[in-house]
Amino acid sequence: MTRPHVLVVDDSAVVRQAFSILLAQQFSIDTAADPIIAQRKMSKRRPDVVVLDLQMPRMDGLTFLRQIMKDNPLPVVVCSAAAARGSDAAVRALEEGALDVIAKPQVGVREFIAESSVLIGDAILAAARGNVGHRRRVAIPLPVLSGAAAPSPPQSQIIAIGASTGGTEALREIIEAMPINAPPTLVVQHMPEGFTAAFAKRLNSLARVEVKEAVSGDAVTSGRVLIAPGNQHMVLRRSGSRYYVQLCNGPLVSRHRPSIDVLFQSVAQAAGENSVGVILTGMGNDGAEGLAEMHVAGAHTIAQDEASCIVFGMPKEAIARGGVDDVVPLSRIASVMLGEGLAHSANRSALLEASSPAASRPHGFR
Repeated sequence: MTRPHVLVVDDSAVVRQAFSILLAQQFSIDTAADPIIAQRKMSKRRPDVVVLDLQMPRMDGLTFLRQIMKDNPLPVVVCSAAAARGSDAAVRALEEGALDVIAKPQVGVREFIAESSVLIGDAILAAARGNVGHRRRVAIPLPVLSGAAAPSPPQSQIIAIGASTGGTEALREIIEAMPINAPPTLVVQHMPEGFTAAFAKRLNSLARVEVKEAVSGDAVTSGRVLIAPGNQHMVLRRSGSRYYVQLCNGPLVSRHRPSIDVLFQSVAQAAGENSVGVILTGMGNDGAEGLAEMHVAGAHTIAQDEASCIVFGMPKEAIARGGVDDVVPLSRIASVMLGEGLAHSANRSALLEASSPAASRPHGFR
Protein backbone atom coordinates (compact mmCIF):
# COMPACT_ATOMS: atom_id res chain seq x y z
CA MET A 1 0.00 0.00 0.00
CA THR A 2 1.35 3.43 -0.97
CA ARG A 3 2.16 5.63 2.00
CA PRO A 4 0.32 8.99 2.09
CA HIS A 5 2.53 11.83 0.84
CA VAL A 6 2.71 14.61 3.45
CA LEU A 7 4.10 18.11 2.89
CA VAL A 8 5.18 19.83 6.13
CA VAL A 9 5.22 23.62 5.72
CA ASP A 10 6.97 25.26 8.67
CA ASP A 11 9.71 27.85 9.00
CA SER A 12 11.26 25.93 11.92
CA ALA A 13 14.02 23.61 10.74
CA VAL A 14 13.67 21.66 13.99
CA VAL A 15 9.98 20.97 13.32
CA ARG A 16 10.64 19.94 9.73
CA GLN A 17 13.45 17.61 10.77
CA ALA A 18 11.39 16.09 13.60
CA PHE A 19 8.47 15.29 11.30
CA SER A 20 10.81 13.86 8.69
CA ILE A 21 12.58 11.51 11.12
CA LEU A 22 9.73 10.44 13.37
CA LEU A 23 6.97 9.92 10.81
CA ALA A 24 9.01 8.67 7.85
CA GLN A 25 8.02 5.02 8.40
CA GLN A 26 4.31 5.82 8.18
CA PHE A 27 4.31 8.59 5.57
CA SER A 28 6.26 9.90 2.62
CA ILE A 29 7.48 13.22 4.05
CA ASP A 30 8.55 16.34 2.17
CA THR A 31 9.11 19.75 3.74
CA ALA A 32 9.03 23.44 2.85
CA ALA A 33 10.25 26.41 4.86
CA ASP A 34 7.43 28.68 3.70
CA PRO A 35 4.31 28.68 1.48
CA ILE A 36 6.19 30.03 -1.56
CA ILE A 37 8.48 27.01 -1.57
CA ALA A 38 5.48 24.79 -0.81
CA GLN A 39 3.65 26.10 -3.89
CA ARG A 40 6.56 25.11 -6.12
CA LYS A 41 6.70 21.63 -4.64
CA MET A 42 2.92 21.17 -4.86
CA SER A 43 3.00 22.07 -8.55
CA LYS A 44 5.32 19.10 -9.13
CA ARG A 45 3.64 16.63 -6.77
CA ARG A 46 0.27 17.03 -5.11
CA PRO A 47 0.47 15.95 -1.46
CA ASP A 48 -2.19 13.84 0.21
CA VAL A 49 -1.99 16.05 3.32
CA VAL A 50 -0.41 19.42 4.13
CA VAL A 51 0.79 20.04 7.70
CA LEU A 52 0.77 23.81 7.96
CA ASP A 53 2.29 26.29 10.39
CA LEU A 54 0.34 29.57 10.65
CA GLN A 55 3.07 32.10 11.43
CA MET A 56 5.66 32.13 8.64
CA PRO A 57 7.65 34.61 6.55
CA ARG A 58 6.66 35.76 3.05
CA MET A 59 3.10 34.38 3.38
CA ASP A 60 1.18 33.55 6.54
CA GLY A 61 -0.47 30.16 6.94
CA LEU A 62 -4.07 31.40 6.87
CA THR A 63 -3.53 33.13 3.53
CA PHE A 64 -1.94 29.98 2.12
CA LEU A 65 -4.77 27.85 3.49
CA ARG A 66 -7.39 30.03 1.79
CA GLN A 67 -5.42 29.75 -1.46
CA ILE A 68 -5.31 25.95 -1.20
CA MET A 69 -9.03 25.70 -0.51
CA LYS A 70 -9.86 28.04 -3.39
CA ASP A 71 -7.56 26.66 -6.06
CA ASN A 72 -7.18 22.97 -5.32
CA PRO A 73 -8.74 21.78 -2.03
CA LEU A 74 -6.86 19.08 -0.17
CA PRO A 75 -6.61 17.92 3.48
CA VAL A 76 -4.77 20.37 5.74
CA VAL A 77 -3.70 19.80 9.35
CA VAL A 78 -2.67 22.95 11.19
CA CYS A 79 0.41 22.90 13.43
CA SER A 80 0.04 25.90 15.71
CA ALA A 81 1.29 27.31 19.00
CA ALA A 82 -1.16 26.93 21.87
CA ALA A 83 -0.67 30.55 22.94
CA ALA A 84 -3.72 32.80 22.80
CA ARG A 85 -2.81 34.22 19.40
CA GLY A 86 -1.99 30.80 18.00
CA SER A 87 -5.12 29.10 19.31
CA ASP A 88 -7.39 31.85 17.95
CA ALA A 89 -5.72 31.58 14.56
CA ALA A 90 -6.04 27.79 14.62
CA VAL A 91 -9.80 28.01 15.25
CA ARG A 92 -10.03 30.43 12.34
CA ALA A 93 -8.10 27.95 10.20
CA LEU A 94 -10.58 25.20 11.08
CA GLU A 95 -13.37 27.48 9.90
CA GLU A 96 -11.45 28.12 6.69
CA GLY A 97 -11.26 24.41 5.90
CA ALA A 98 -8.44 22.80 7.90
CA LEU A 99 -9.45 19.36 9.17
CA ASP A 100 -7.49 19.18 12.41
CA VAL A 101 -5.01 20.99 14.63
CA ILE A 102 -1.75 19.81 16.20
CA ALA A 103 -0.28 21.75 19.10
CA LYS A 104 3.22 23.12 18.62
CA PRO A 105 5.13 23.50 21.92
CA GLN A 106 7.28 26.52 22.60
CA VAL A 107 10.20 24.33 23.69
CA GLY A 108 11.20 20.69 23.41
CA VAL A 109 9.84 20.24 19.88
CA ARG A 110 11.67 16.98 19.17
CA GLU A 111 10.63 15.48 22.50
CA PHE A 112 7.02 16.59 22.06
CA ILE A 113 6.68 15.15 18.57
CA ALA A 114 8.37 11.91 19.66
CA GLU A 115 5.98 11.51 22.62
CA SER A 116 2.97 12.47 20.50
CA SER A 117 3.96 10.70 17.29
CA VAL A 118 1.08 8.19 17.52
CA LEU A 119 -1.59 10.87 17.95
CA ILE A 120 0.04 13.11 15.33
CA GLY A 121 0.18 10.17 12.95
CA ASP A 122 -3.50 9.45 13.62
CA ALA A 123 -4.41 13.07 12.85
CA ILE A 124 -2.50 13.03 9.56
CA LEU A 125 -3.86 9.64 8.54
CA ALA A 126 -7.42 10.77 9.32
CA ALA A 127 -6.89 13.86 7.19
CA ALA A 128 -5.54 11.73 4.34
CA ARG A 129 -8.72 9.66 4.45
CA GLY A 130 -10.99 12.66 4.85
CA ASN A 131 -13.49 13.89 2.31
CA VAL A 132 -12.49 17.53 1.86
CA GLY A 133 -15.37 18.05 -0.56
CA HIS A 134 -17.78 18.06 2.38
CA ARG A 135 -16.20 21.19 3.84
CA ARG A 136 -18.01 24.34 2.85
CA ARG A 137 -18.06 27.94 3.93
CA VAL A 138 -21.46 29.26 4.92
CA ALA A 139 -21.91 32.90 3.97
CA ILE A 140 -25.23 33.39 5.77
CA PRO A 141 -26.50 32.10 9.12
CA LEU A 142 -27.79 28.56 9.01
CA PRO A 143 -31.52 28.01 9.57
CA VAL A 144 -32.15 27.57 13.28
CA LEU A 145 -34.91 26.02 15.28
CA SER A 146 -37.29 28.58 16.69
CA GLY A 147 -36.90 29.01 20.42
CA ALA A 148 -40.63 29.55 20.76
CA ALA A 149 -41.50 26.40 18.81
CA ALA A 150 -39.03 24.18 20.61
CA PRO A 151 -40.45 22.07 23.43
CA SER A 152 -39.39 23.07 26.92
CA PRO A 153 -37.10 20.17 27.83
CA PRO A 154 -37.18 18.54 31.25
CA GLN A 155 -34.26 19.50 33.48
CA SER A 156 -33.12 15.87 33.54
CA GLN A 157 -32.61 15.65 29.75
CA ILE A 158 -28.89 15.60 28.89
CA ILE A 159 -27.31 15.70 25.41
CA ALA A 160 -23.79 14.29 24.95
CA ILE A 161 -21.90 14.80 21.67
CA GLY A 162 -18.57 13.36 20.54
CA ALA A 163 -16.56 14.43 17.51
CA SER A 164 -13.06 14.27 16.03
CA THR A 165 -11.66 15.01 12.54
CA GLY A 166 -14.02 17.43 10.79
CA GLY A 167 -16.06 17.81 13.95
CA THR A 168 -15.44 21.47 14.65
CA GLU A 169 -17.57 22.67 11.75
CA ALA A 170 -20.16 19.93 12.34
CA LEU A 171 -20.48 21.09 15.94
CA ARG A 172 -20.78 24.70 14.84
CA GLU A 173 -23.70 23.82 12.59
CA ILE A 174 -25.46 21.85 15.33
CA ILE A 175 -24.85 24.34 18.14
CA GLU A 176 -25.91 27.31 16.02
CA ALA A 177 -29.23 25.53 15.52
CA MET A 178 -29.90 25.06 19.23
CA PRO A 179 -32.62 27.25 20.78
CA ILE A 180 -31.93 29.30 23.87
CA ASN A 181 -33.75 26.79 26.09
CA ALA A 182 -31.98 23.73 24.63
CA PRO A 183 -31.25 20.80 26.93
CA PRO A 184 -27.91 20.92 28.76
CA THR A 185 -25.23 19.66 26.38
CA LEU A 186 -21.79 18.15 26.94
CA VAL A 187 -19.23 17.97 24.12
CA VAL A 188 -15.96 16.15 23.59
CA GLN A 189 -14.11 17.35 20.50
CA HIS A 190 -10.66 15.83 20.06
CA MET A 191 -8.46 18.91 20.23
CA PRO A 192 -5.14 19.66 21.97
CA GLU A 193 -4.82 21.49 25.27
CA GLY A 194 -4.92 25.24 24.80
CA PHE A 195 -7.25 25.23 21.79
CA THR A 196 -10.60 24.23 23.29
CA ALA A 197 -11.00 27.55 25.12
CA ALA A 198 -10.68 29.50 21.86
CA PHE A 199 -13.02 27.03 20.14
CA ALA A 200 -15.66 27.43 22.88
CA LYS A 201 -15.32 31.21 22.79
CA ARG A 202 -15.86 31.25 19.03
CA LEU A 203 -18.96 29.04 19.26
CA ASN A 204 -20.33 31.19 22.08
CA SER A 205 -20.14 34.23 19.81
CA LEU A 206 -22.24 32.43 17.16
CA ALA A 207 -24.82 30.57 19.26
CA ARG A 208 -27.90 31.52 21.25
CA VAL A 209 -26.98 29.05 23.98
CA GLU A 210 -24.04 29.69 26.31
CA VAL A 211 -20.92 27.80 25.19
CA LYS A 212 -17.89 27.54 27.47
CA GLU A 213 -14.87 25.38 28.15
CA ALA A 214 -15.83 23.22 31.12
CA VAL A 215 -14.40 23.70 34.61
CA SER A 216 -14.75 21.05 37.31
CA GLY A 217 -17.97 21.62 39.23
CA ASP A 218 -19.72 23.48 36.39
CA ALA A 219 -23.49 23.08 36.63
CA VAL A 220 -25.14 21.23 33.75
CA THR A 221 -28.19 23.36 32.99
CA SER A 222 -30.57 24.17 30.15
CA GLY A 223 -29.23 26.62 27.60
CA ARG A 224 -25.60 25.74 28.32
CA VAL A 225 -23.03 23.78 26.27
CA LEU A 226 -19.88 22.61 28.08
CA ILE A 227 -16.85 21.60 26.02
CA ALA A 228 -14.24 19.29 27.55
CA PRO A 229 -10.84 20.98 27.84
CA GLY A 230 -8.01 19.52 25.80
CA ASN A 231 -5.98 16.94 27.76
CA GLN A 232 -8.69 16.37 30.41
CA HIS A 233 -11.46 13.80 30.57
CA MET A 234 -14.94 15.14 31.35
CA VAL A 235 -17.56 13.09 33.21
CA LEU A 236 -21.16 13.79 34.20
CA ARG A 237 -22.04 13.54 37.88
CA ARG A 238 -25.42 13.66 39.58
CA SER A 239 -26.28 14.89 43.06
CA GLY A 240 -30.00 14.47 43.69
CA SER A 241 -31.73 16.32 40.88
CA ARG A 242 -28.63 18.38 40.08
CA TYR A 243 -26.09 17.52 37.39
CA TYR A 244 -22.53 18.82 37.23
CA VAL A 245 -19.28 17.92 35.44
CA GLN A 246 -16.01 16.70 36.85
CA LEU A 247 -12.66 16.92 35.05
CA CYS A 248 -9.78 14.52 35.54
CA ASN A 249 -6.46 13.65 33.93
CA GLY A 250 -6.26 9.87 33.95
CA PRO A 251 -4.74 7.69 31.21
CA LEU A 252 -5.63 7.93 27.53
CA VAL A 253 -8.85 6.07 26.75
CA SER A 254 -9.40 4.89 23.18
CA ARG A 255 -6.14 6.78 22.45
CA HIS A 256 -7.59 10.10 23.54
CA ARG A 257 -7.83 12.54 26.43
CA PRO A 258 -10.51 13.84 26.54
CA SER A 259 -12.22 10.62 25.49
CA ILE A 260 -15.74 10.40 24.11
CA ASP A 261 -16.09 6.94 25.66
CA VAL A 262 -15.40 8.37 29.12
CA LEU A 263 -18.08 11.04 28.69
CA PHE A 264 -20.69 8.71 27.19
CA GLN A 265 -20.17 6.04 29.87
CA SER A 266 -20.63 8.61 32.62
CA VAL A 267 -23.80 9.92 30.97
CA ALA A 268 -25.17 6.37 30.73
CA GLN A 269 -24.60 5.92 34.45
CA ALA A 270 -25.76 9.33 35.64
CA ALA A 271 -28.66 10.09 33.27
CA GLY A 272 -29.62 6.79 31.63
CA GLU A 273 -32.78 7.09 29.56
CA ASN A 274 -32.94 10.83 30.22
CA SER A 275 -30.17 11.46 27.71
CA VAL A 276 -29.34 11.69 24.02
CA GLY A 277 -25.99 10.56 22.60
CA VAL A 278 -24.60 11.84 19.30
CA ILE A 279 -21.48 10.56 17.53
CA LEU A 280 -20.09 12.71 14.72
CA THR A 281 -17.34 12.52 12.11
CA GLY A 282 -13.94 11.20 13.15
CA MET A 283 -11.39 8.44 12.74
CA GLY A 284 -11.07 5.46 15.07
CA ASN A 285 -13.50 3.95 17.55
CA ASP A 286 -13.64 6.45 20.42
CA GLY A 287 -17.26 6.77 21.52
CA ALA A 288 -18.51 3.48 20.05
CA GLU A 289 -18.42 1.56 23.33
CA GLY A 290 -19.76 4.48 25.34
CA LEU A 291 -22.64 5.06 22.92
CA ALA A 292 -23.55 1.37 23.15
CA GLU A 293 -23.70 1.76 26.94
CA MET A 294 -25.97 4.78 26.57
CA HIS A 295 -28.18 2.75 24.23
CA VAL A 296 -28.48 -0.09 26.76
CA ALA A 297 -29.28 2.46 29.47
CA GLY A 298 -32.25 3.69 27.42
CA ALA A 299 -30.78 6.83 25.82
CA HIS A 300 -31.67 7.93 22.30
CA THR A 301 -28.51 7.44 20.24
CA ILE A 302 -27.69 9.13 16.93
CA ALA A 303 -24.84 8.74 14.43
CA GLN A 304 -23.91 11.07 11.58
CA ASP A 305 -24.33 9.34 8.23
CA GLU A 306 -21.43 8.45 5.93
CA ALA A 307 -22.40 10.86 3.16
CA SER A 308 -22.05 13.93 5.39
CA CYS A 309 -18.99 12.77 7.39
CA ILE A 310 -15.47 13.97 6.70
CA VAL A 311 -14.29 10.64 8.16
CA PHE A 312 -16.87 7.92 8.81
CA GLY A 313 -14.73 5.93 11.26
CA MET A 314 -16.33 6.66 14.65
CA PRO A 315 -19.97 6.58 13.50
CA LYS A 316 -19.27 3.38 11.54
CA GLU A 317 -17.83 1.68 14.63
CA ALA A 318 -20.78 2.78 16.77
CA ILE A 319 -23.27 1.47 14.21
CA ALA A 320 -21.40 -1.84 13.95
CA ARG A 321 -21.72 -2.34 17.71
CA GLY A 322 -25.48 -1.99 17.53
CA GLY A 323 -25.62 1.06 19.76
CA VAL A 324 -27.23 3.51 17.31
CA ASP A 325 -30.96 4.22 17.02
CA ASP A 326 -30.83 6.71 14.13
CA VAL A 327 -28.32 7.38 11.36
CA VAL A 328 -28.96 10.84 9.90
CA PRO A 329 -27.18 13.49 7.82
CA LEU A 330 -25.54 16.40 9.60
CA SER A 331 -28.28 18.77 8.39
CA ARG A 332 -30.88 16.81 10.39
CA ILE A 333 -28.96 16.01 13.56
CA ALA A 334 -30.03 19.11 15.49
CA SER A 335 -33.74 18.57 14.80
CA VAL A 336 -33.57 14.83 15.59
CA MET A 337 -31.50 15.48 18.70
CA LEU A 338 -33.74 18.23 20.04
CA GLY A 339 -37.21 17.21 18.92
CA GLU A 340 -37.38 13.55 18.08
CA GLY A 341 -34.91 12.72 20.84
CA LEU A 342 -37.30 13.98 23.50
CA ALA A 343 -40.17 12.02 21.94
CA HIS A 344 -37.98 8.89 21.82
CA SER A 345 -37.21 9.18 25.52
CA ALA A 346 -40.90 9.54 26.42
CA ASN A 347 -41.95 6.64 24.17
CA ARG A 348 -39.23 4.37 25.51
CA SER A 349 -40.21 5.15 29.11
CA ALA A 350 -43.82 4.22 28.34
CA LEU A 351 -42.74 0.94 26.78
CA LEU A 352 -40.59 0.08 29.76
CA GLU A 353 -43.40 0.82 32.19
CA ALA A 354 -45.72 -1.45 30.20
CA SER A 355 -43.23 -4.31 30.17
CA SER A 356 -42.29 -6.71 32.94
CA PRO A 357 -40.47 -5.37 36.03
CA ALA A 358 -37.34 -7.21 34.92
CA ALA A 359 -37.27 -5.13 31.74
CA SER A 360 -37.19 -1.79 33.56
CA ARG A 361 -34.05 0.27 34.06
CA PRO A 362 -30.97 -1.96 33.91
CA HIS A 363 -28.03 -1.76 36.29
CA GLY A 364 -29.71 0.74 38.63
CA PHE A 365 -28.85 3.77 36.47
CA ARG A 366 -31.74 5.84 37.84
